[in-house]
Amino acid sequence: MLPQIDVQGQQKLLQANVLVLGAGGLGCPALLYLVASGIGHIQIVDDDKIDLSNIQRQILYRVSDVGQKKTAVAQKRLSALQSDSKISVVEQLPDDNQLATLVKQADVVLDGTDSFAARHRHNRACVQAGVPLITGAVIRFEGQATMFNNKNSIGPCYHCLYPNAQDEQENCAENGILGSVAGMIANIMVTETIKLIVGVGTSISGRLLLFDALQMELRSVNYKRDPNCTVCKEA
Repeated sequence: MLPQIDVQGQQKLLQANVLVLGAGGLGCPALLYLVASGIGHIQIVDDDKIDLSNIQRQILYRVSDVGQKKTAVAQKRLSALQSDSKISVVEQLPDDNQLATLVKQADVVLDGTDSFAARHRHNRACVQAGVPLITGAVIRFEGQATMFNNKNSIGPCYHCLYPNAQDEQENCAENGILGSVAGMIANIMVTETIKLIVGVGTSISGRLLLFDALQMELRSVNYKRDPNCTVCKEA
Protein backbone atom coordinates (compact mmCIF):
# COMPACT_ATOMS: atom_id res chain seq x y z
CA MET A 1 0.00 0.00 0.00
CA LEU A 2 2.96 2.35 0.49
CA PRO A 3 4.01 3.69 -2.93
CA GLN A 4 7.61 4.18 -1.70
CA ILE A 5 7.82 0.42 -1.08
CA ASP A 6 5.23 -1.30 -3.31
CA VAL A 7 5.69 -4.87 -4.55
CA GLN A 8 9.28 -4.24 -5.67
CA GLY A 9 10.28 -3.02 -2.23
CA GLN A 10 8.62 -5.98 -0.55
CA GLN A 11 10.56 -8.27 -2.87
CA LYS A 12 13.80 -6.57 -1.82
CA LEU A 13 12.92 -7.24 1.83
CA LEU A 14 12.22 -10.89 1.02
CA GLN A 15 15.62 -11.22 -0.64
CA ALA A 16 17.49 -9.43 2.17
CA ASN A 17 19.79 -11.00 4.76
CA VAL A 18 19.93 -9.18 8.12
CA LEU A 19 22.36 -10.12 10.87
CA VAL A 20 21.17 -9.32 14.41
CA LEU A 21 23.86 -9.33 17.10
CA GLY A 22 22.20 -9.77 20.48
CA ALA A 23 18.70 -11.07 21.22
CA GLY A 24 18.11 -8.92 24.31
CA GLY A 25 16.26 -5.71 25.05
CA LEU A 26 16.95 -4.21 21.63
CA GLY A 27 17.19 -7.43 19.68
CA CYS A 28 13.81 -8.86 20.73
CA PRO A 29 11.52 -6.04 19.51
CA ALA A 30 13.77 -5.50 16.48
CA LEU A 31 13.48 -9.16 15.51
CA LEU A 32 9.69 -9.12 15.78
CA TYR A 33 9.37 -6.16 13.43
CA LEU A 34 12.03 -7.43 11.03
CA VAL A 35 10.21 -10.72 10.62
CA ALA A 36 6.78 -9.09 10.43
CA SER A 37 8.04 -6.76 7.70
CA GLY A 38 8.99 -9.71 5.50
CA ILE A 39 12.79 -9.90 5.75
CA GLY A 40 13.69 -13.13 3.98
CA HIS A 41 16.68 -14.27 6.03
CA ILE A 42 17.56 -13.24 9.58
CA GLN A 43 20.62 -14.52 11.41
CA ILE A 44 20.66 -14.17 15.22
CA VAL A 45 23.81 -14.32 17.34
CA ASP A 46 23.52 -14.66 21.12
CA ASP A 47 25.10 -17.03 23.65
CA ASP A 48 22.96 -16.08 26.65
CA LYS A 49 20.14 -17.82 28.48
CA ILE A 50 16.86 -16.18 29.50
CA ASP A 51 16.75 -14.73 33.00
CA LEU A 52 13.67 -13.59 34.89
CA SER A 53 15.00 -10.01 34.94
CA ASN A 54 14.97 -9.98 31.12
CA ILE A 55 11.22 -10.39 30.72
CA GLN A 56 10.17 -6.75 31.17
CA ARG A 57 12.00 -5.63 28.03
CA GLN A 58 12.93 -8.77 26.08
CA ILE A 59 9.44 -9.27 24.74
CA LEU A 60 10.05 -12.46 22.76
CA TYR A 61 10.34 -14.42 25.99
CA ARG A 62 7.96 -15.67 28.69
CA VAL A 63 8.45 -16.59 32.35
CA SER A 64 8.18 -20.24 31.33
CA ASP A 65 11.23 -19.75 29.08
CA VAL A 66 13.60 -18.84 31.92
CA GLY A 67 16.79 -20.88 31.71
CA GLN A 68 16.46 -21.67 28.02
CA LYS A 69 18.75 -20.42 25.25
CA LYS A 70 17.58 -17.09 23.86
CA THR A 71 18.36 -18.11 20.30
CA ALA A 72 16.31 -21.33 20.50
CA VAL A 73 13.24 -19.59 21.89
CA ALA A 74 13.59 -16.66 19.49
CA GLN A 75 13.86 -18.98 16.48
CA LYS A 76 10.72 -20.86 17.48
CA ARG A 77 8.62 -17.74 18.13
CA LEU A 78 9.77 -15.87 15.04
CA SER A 79 9.23 -18.85 12.74
CA ALA A 80 5.65 -19.07 13.99
CA LEU A 81 5.14 -15.38 13.22
CA GLN A 82 6.25 -15.49 9.58
CA SER A 83 6.83 -18.75 7.74
CA ASP A 84 8.39 -16.99 4.72
CA SER A 85 11.34 -15.80 6.81
CA LYS A 86 14.32 -18.10 7.29
CA ILE A 87 15.63 -17.77 10.86
CA SER A 88 19.20 -18.95 11.46
CA VAL A 89 20.85 -18.88 14.88
CA VAL A 90 24.37 -18.93 16.28
CA GLU A 91 24.34 -20.02 19.92
CA GLN A 92 28.01 -19.31 20.67
CA LEU A 93 29.85 -16.03 20.27
CA PRO A 94 31.76 -16.28 16.97
CA ASP A 95 35.50 -15.81 16.72
CA ASP A 96 36.85 -13.13 14.39
CA ASN A 97 36.84 -15.38 11.31
CA GLN A 98 33.31 -16.61 11.97
CA LEU A 99 32.11 -13.07 12.62
CA ALA A 100 33.68 -11.90 9.36
CA THR A 101 31.86 -14.64 7.46
CA LEU A 102 28.50 -13.77 9.05
CA VAL A 103 28.92 -10.07 8.32
CA LYS A 104 29.91 -10.67 4.69
CA GLN A 105 26.73 -12.68 4.18
CA ALA A 106 24.55 -9.82 5.45
CA ASP A 107 23.09 -6.80 3.68
CA VAL A 108 22.95 -4.93 6.97
CA VAL A 109 23.96 -5.64 10.59
CA LEU A 110 21.96 -4.63 13.66
CA ASP A 111 23.99 -4.44 16.88
CA GLY A 112 21.93 -4.67 20.06
CA THR A 113 24.77 -5.73 22.37
CA ASP A 114 25.55 -3.84 25.57
CA SER A 115 29.35 -3.97 25.58
CA PHE A 116 31.65 -1.32 24.11
CA ALA A 117 34.23 -4.01 23.40
CA ALA A 118 31.68 -6.03 21.42
CA ARG A 119 30.49 -2.98 19.50
CA HIS A 120 34.04 -2.04 18.53
CA ARG A 121 34.64 -5.62 17.37
CA HIS A 122 31.44 -5.68 15.34
CA ASN A 123 32.29 -2.29 13.86
CA ARG A 124 35.70 -3.50 12.67
CA ALA A 125 34.10 -6.49 10.96
CA CYS A 126 31.52 -4.30 9.23
CA VAL A 127 34.13 -1.78 8.07
CA GLN A 128 36.30 -4.56 6.62
CA ALA A 129 33.30 -6.06 4.80
CA GLY A 130 31.80 -2.73 3.72
CA VAL A 131 28.46 -3.65 5.33
CA PRO A 132 26.24 -0.99 6.99
CA LEU A 133 25.97 -1.24 10.78
CA ILE A 134 22.94 0.04 12.69
CA THR A 135 23.43 0.25 16.43
CA GLY A 136 21.42 1.25 19.48
CA ALA A 137 21.95 1.65 23.20
CA VAL A 138 19.59 2.17 26.15
CA ILE A 139 19.86 2.88 29.87
CA ARG A 140 17.34 4.13 32.43
CA PHE A 141 14.97 6.44 30.50
CA GLU A 142 17.37 7.23 27.66
CA GLY A 143 18.35 5.69 24.36
CA GLN A 144 20.34 6.41 21.23
CA ALA A 145 20.61 5.04 17.70
CA THR A 146 22.68 5.65 14.59
CA MET A 147 24.03 4.02 11.43
CA PHE A 148 27.69 3.49 10.58
CA ASN A 149 29.60 2.60 7.41
CA ASN A 150 26.73 3.48 5.13
CA LYS A 151 27.30 3.53 1.35
CA ASN A 152 30.25 1.13 1.27
CA SER A 153 32.01 2.63 4.30
CA ILE A 154 31.90 6.23 3.07
CA GLY A 155 30.18 7.29 6.28
CA PRO A 156 31.82 7.44 9.72
CA CYS A 157 32.27 4.27 11.76
CA TYR A 158 31.66 3.48 15.43
CA HIS A 159 35.29 4.18 16.30
CA CYS A 160 35.00 7.67 14.79
CA LEU A 161 32.22 8.47 17.28
CA TYR A 162 33.48 6.53 20.32
CA PRO A 163 37.26 6.10 19.96
CA ASN A 164 37.94 5.76 23.68
CA ALA A 165 34.78 4.05 24.94
CA GLN A 166 35.50 1.56 27.71
CA ASP A 167 33.31 -1.01 29.44
CA GLU A 168 33.71 0.60 32.84
CA GLN A 169 30.67 2.66 31.84
CA GLU A 170 27.22 2.21 33.39
CA ASN A 171 25.13 -0.78 32.37
CA CYS A 172 21.50 -1.83 32.49
CA ALA A 173 22.02 -4.54 35.11
CA GLU A 174 23.25 -1.97 37.64
CA ASN A 175 21.14 1.03 36.63
CA GLY A 176 17.93 -0.38 35.20
CA ILE A 177 15.98 0.48 32.08
CA LEU A 178 12.41 1.32 31.18
CA GLY A 179 11.49 -1.53 28.85
CA SER A 180 9.49 0.61 26.44
CA VAL A 181 12.59 2.75 25.75
CA ALA A 182 14.29 -0.33 24.32
CA GLY A 183 11.27 -0.78 22.08
CA MET A 184 11.49 2.82 20.87
CA ILE A 185 15.16 2.52 19.93
CA ALA A 186 14.73 -0.93 18.39
CA ASN A 187 11.96 0.35 16.13
CA ILE A 188 14.17 3.21 14.94
CA MET A 189 16.83 0.63 14.08
CA VAL A 190 14.33 -1.51 12.17
CA THR A 191 12.89 1.47 10.30
CA GLU A 192 16.38 2.45 9.16
CA THR A 193 17.01 -1.15 8.08
CA ILE A 194 13.87 -1.25 5.95
CA LYS A 195 14.64 2.14 4.40
CA LEU A 196 18.18 1.05 3.59
CA ILE A 197 17.12 -2.23 1.96
CA VAL A 198 14.30 -0.69 -0.04
CA GLY A 199 16.30 2.44 -0.91
CA VAL A 200 14.00 5.20 0.33
CA GLY A 201 14.37 8.26 2.54
CA THR A 202 17.42 9.73 4.26
CA SER A 203 19.47 7.55 6.61
CA ILE A 204 20.78 8.52 10.04
CA SER A 205 24.37 7.85 8.99
CA GLY A 206 26.40 10.68 10.51
CA ARG A 207 23.59 11.57 12.92
CA LEU A 208 23.22 10.28 16.47
CA LEU A 209 19.57 10.22 17.57
CA LEU A 210 19.17 10.80 21.31
CA PHE A 211 15.87 9.91 23.00
CA ASP A 212 14.90 11.13 26.48
CA ALA A 213 11.69 9.46 27.67
CA LEU A 214 11.33 11.62 30.80
CA GLN A 215 11.22 14.79 28.71
CA MET A 216 9.72 12.92 25.71
CA GLU A 217 12.33 14.54 23.53
CA LEU A 218 14.14 13.24 20.45
CA ARG A 219 17.09 15.22 19.16
CA SER A 220 19.83 14.67 16.60
CA VAL A 221 23.57 15.34 16.88
CA ASN A 222 25.72 15.36 13.74
CA TYR A 223 29.14 13.73 13.70
CA LYS A 224 31.75 13.24 10.98
CA ARG A 225 34.20 10.63 9.85
CA ASP A 226 37.57 10.97 11.58
CA PRO A 227 40.26 11.19 8.87
CA ASN A 228 42.72 9.72 11.37
CA CYS A 229 40.45 6.90 12.53
CA THR A 230 42.53 3.77 13.06
CA VAL A 231 39.64 1.56 11.89
CA CYS A 232 38.10 3.11 8.79
CA LYS A 233 40.73 5.49 7.38
CA GLU A 234 41.94 2.86 4.92
CA ALA A 235 38.40 1.76 3.95
